[in-house]
Amino acid sequence: MRAASLALLTLVLVGCPKQVDTTRVAGSDDEQLATYEARLEELRSRGAGGETSCEDRCTQATQTCDVTEDFCEVVARHPDRTDLTRRCVQAQESCAETTDGCTRCRAR
Repeated sequence: MRAASLALLTLVLVGCPKQVDTTRVAGSDDEQLATYEARLEELRSRGAGGETSCEDRCTQATQTCDVTEDFCEVVARHPDRTDLTRRCVQAQESCAETTDGCTRCRAR
C-alpha cells in the first residue's frame, strides 16, 4: 500500500503541468535588449571619435533613433520591469542628443 501511494504521488508530481511565469522577460527579449544596447554603444563610440561629417552625424542619429525605437518596443512589453524603463529612457536621451547634433550641424 505504501509503495502504491508513493508511486501515485511520484506520477502526479511528474505529470503536473509546470506553471510558467509569463510576466518575466523571456530569454529572447533579454538577448534582443543586449543586442540593441551593444549597437547603441557602438554608435555612441563612433560618434565620439573626433571630426565626423554632417552627413555621418545625421546617419548616426537616424540609426540611433531606429535602434532606440526597437529597444523601447521590447521594453514596453514588460512594464513591470522598472530597470528596463530606465534603460529605455537612456536610449531615448541618446537619440535626442544625436538628433540635436545633426540639427546643429545642418544649421551651420
